[in-house]
Amino acid sequence: MPGASSWSFREEDSKAISAHMNGLLRETNVKSLLLVDRAGQVVASVGEPPQFDPQAFASLTAADFSANDQLAKMIGEQEFSSLFHQGEKESMYLADVARRVILVALFDNRTTLGMVRLKVKTAVEDLSKLFEAMFDRTGPESTKLEGFASKEAEDEIDKLFGD
Repeated sequence: MPGASSWSFREEDSKAISAHMNGLLRETNVKSLLLVDRAGQVVASVGEPPQFDPQAFASLTAADFSANDQLAKMIGEQEFSSLFHQGEKESMYLADVARRVILVALFDNRTTLGMVRLKVKTAVEDLSKLFEAMFDRTGPESTKLEGFASKEAEDEIDKLFGD
């Protein structure tokens, strides 16, 4: 899947993305929202600044989604459009946006998984339309990086863990 380097934002795109993400932040009471492309790059973030390296997190998020895509295929599913990771105090919900971007909601006990899932579903539909319009503007050149994202994510994981 093409990464953010193969498509571009216009000012109105950035404003629309921020508006959708800030609305979702208010409606769900999550701590943070991040948009990560499939190459492992942070596209946008709102809410509380993360207490970790956002670039490393983005790389791992992209790799997590790629691994789960393969798991889905192994059990006969085309894909998993969302993932949920629950911790003792912190949880995260990841949702596919337009098959090229991942929306990550980081939350604690100030909200519930049900609320996050409900509100993210609508936000993903809206964001998908916005991103599809951006991808359509980019045209066929955006397919040059096909297959590059998973390799880039693997390389980043290798760097993180010193492999």
